[in-house]
Amino acid sequence: MTPGTASIPVREPDVDLLVAGAGGGLAGALRAAQAGLKVLVVDPDEHFLRGNNTSMSTAMIPGAGTRWQRACSIEDGPERFLADIAAKTGGTAEPVLAAALARLSAPLVEWLADDAGVPLHLVRDFNYPGHSADRLHTIEGRHGSTLLRHLHARVRAADSTYLMVPARLVHVERGPAGPGGRLLHAVVEDPGGHRETVVTRAVLLATNGYGADRAEVAARLPEIAAAEYAGGQFSRGDGLALGLELGGRAAYLDAYQGHAALARRSRTLVGWATIMHGAIMVDAEGVRFGDETRGYSEYAAALAARPGARGWIVLDRRIHDLCLPFTDFRQTVAAGALVWADDAAQLAARIGCPADALTGAVAEQTALATDASAPDRFGRTSAEEPLRGPLAAVEVIPALFHTQGGLLVDGEARVLDREGVPIDGLFASGGAAHGISGHGASGYLAGNGLLPALGLAWQAANVLAGPHTASLRPGASQDAGHSAH
Repeated sequence: MTPGTASIPVREPDVDLLVAGAGGGLAGALRAAQAGLKVLVVDPDEHFLRGNNTSMSTAMIPGAGTRWQRACSIEDGPERFLADIAAKTGGTAEPVLAAALARLSAPLVEWLADDAGVPLHLVRDFNYPGHSADRLHTIEGRHGSTLLRHLHARVRAADSTYLMVPARLVHVERGPAGPGGRLLHAVVEDPGGHRETVVTRAVLLATNGYGADRAEVAARLPEIAAAEYAGGQFSRGDGLALGLELGGRAAYLDAYQGHAALARRSRTLVGWATIMHGAIMVDAEGVRFGDETRGYSEYAAALAARPGARGWIVLDRRIHDLCLPFTDFRQTVAAGALVWADDAAQLAARIGCPADALTGAVAEQTALATDASAPDRFGRTSAEEPLRGPLAAVEVIPALFHTQGGLLVDGEARVLDREGVPIDGLFASGGAAHGISGHGASGYLAGNGLLPALGLAWQAANVLAGPHTASLRPGASQDAGHSAH
């Protein structure tokens, strides 16, 4: 069959769900398989276990009101999480999806642990910008590749799941109405150009955003267009294009996750835990240029605007040791990206910036760490402890990790048409959906990539499985949703 065929014959479905994208979409594939549904997963990247954005993440998944939080006497819930989203985005996050993701975050995290076998734990050593409670859950090593391998192993072990890799979903058409409802005819293409039509009850578009399409990035995100792209090479807007062809509507296409802590030498992630533990960022001249703790996403554009679009994160041995739980940071250290010196003046000589500028920047951090009530000229309010020699610096460049706008979906992950009506059988998740980061980069909260990627895929499977499978996991306490103000 070729796209655009006028008459599509009635045919029994080959599968119940076709998942386009083997990143966060695997959560939907696994949940659907657990409900007894037949699932096909297609992905154009034969190296998806290390090549997509889920695998490249720090595996931080927010859950508001989980049993891990209750065990630590942390008061949290959907209302408090939703308030944090509203505060970080300035009230611009789409409210229906934000509320839905806040509500399902805890059940999702508990399902990942209990049903998907992911060994999660609660992050307690520091807070990411914008989260008012410890609600990020992760795995040993804090790296998405480990998370993805767990999901992949469970999907492969399920009798009713099939993987077609490398293969790309290139076209979807509505078939005629049948006794079981209207089916979708999905055209899948392998790298050799061979096409196969798969008849399915539903399609989940989990192909991420359009970050790898440099022309689209330049048109929609000019402030970050010249930055390094550090996402999956197949994030080319495929899901968005397919959804629009079927009558879907796009929203928040100017939203993205940037990062200001990509090591220039090794192209590994230094990580913002350095900053939250007290490190500072200076530009190529050794000068601080803002409140580093306000967020790593929006700080990417700030770094991009500095001379040479590069800077340095300055830390000490204490911060170095605190960040070793992160695989990304360990890889940065192993790559030799850190430059060490006895003090700020010696470090300035080693990295090639004026000694008085870098000494002054370190003095600002020392003043803040010594007396939190002392005003910082940029408004930074915390620095843990003063930086103490020996000091290290790692050169960083701004990066675009992924886009945060896409197809408009409801709280059940269903793609909406231009009148706001769900399109039968069509779901979207992750970067293919419109996200909860508002506009631009400043509304991004840690986990705003993985929560829609995993959560919407999981919710799509719940909806497809039918009303007998509750949208929220049985036993997942909704009474934990009382806010702590």
